[in-house]
Amino acid sequence: MSFGQVDQRLENRLKELYRLHKERSAKVDWSYHEFLPLNREDMFADEIVNKPNPKRSQLSPEIYLAVETALLTEVNLPWFTTELYTTFRGSLQVLVDFVHTWTAEEDQHGELLDFYLLLTNNGDALERRKLRKFVIEQGFETGLQTPLETMVYTSIQERATMVFYLNVAQACEKEDPGLATILRRLAKDETLHYAFYRDATLAHLEINPNLVELVTGVMQKFEMPGAGMPDYQRRMQVISKHAHYGPSEFYSQVIAELMNYWDIKNLQPTYPHAREAQLKAVEHDARLARIAERELKRRGKLITQEEARDMEAFVTRKNGVPVAGK
Repeated sequence: MSFGQVDQRLENRLKELYRLHKERSAKVDWSYHEFLPLNREDMFADEIVNKPNPKRSQLSPEIYLAVETALLTEVNLPWFTTELYTTFRGSLQVLVDFVHTWTAEEDQHGELLDFYLLLTNNGDALERRKLRKFVIEQGFETGLQTPLETMVYTSIQERATMVFYLNVAQACEKEDPGLATILRRLAKDETLHYAFYRDATLAHLEINPNLVELVTGVMQKFEMPGAGMPDYQRRMQVISKHAHYGPSEFYSQVIAELMNYWDIKNLQPTYPHAREAQLKAVEHDARLARIAERELKRRGKLITQEEARDMEAFVTRKNGVPVAGK
């Protein structure tokens, strides 16, 4: 078996993980129309777009930016599905089956966020469409080479998305309880998807701890699918300060959780380069912990008037697609 390929001995275990996923998912199955503020007035597009309704929620610019960023991440689904399918095809059928299920469950996430913003008259619908088109046309690929690397990447990505939704839900609870409910609903799906990939990765590490080499490589280079959207780094700075998701949460609620769950520190790899990679993973974990600590301290400081004006100008921009870049 090539290094990083799916271990055929795990077929029954992966089938059991998939069965559990289907069972749990069926208990919380949902449709996005259940969460939309639909009424007769909302059925007419000209009224939705052109007649502001005081009864509709008006999000703060910072929360709107967080939701728009989530939407622009979700629209990468076609590219992400393609990469997962291509990676798992030819290994075990259960992994291909899971990708099909995952895609069907993820499919309504972006639609729900976009329709909610539209029906509540938040943001510029045409501008949002331009951004969606821009992001989708760019495409997305992780550049990963093996199924195991893809499992590790998707474990991190699903966990990060889950934490993002839960933290933004907490931040917007008072100004829009309906949106908070939506974000928590999306987080449930992400939790189930995360659990499958997390446990599939663990199963491989238990059989072959030398695979920690690939885990470390993915952790060190990880970027979210949305990292290529316009103004990504600026967006994340705003979200970190106003919507409770930044380097601190990524470390404490994502990376640290996976390091513990996969028991990276206590694995017993036999290859010298795998042991070296294990040490690098521990060092990477410590570095992210230091970054997280600095970020928390920075959040507690008052920003200057110039910084405040710059941030306000960014989050309230209305004209044109922002310049692409990280």
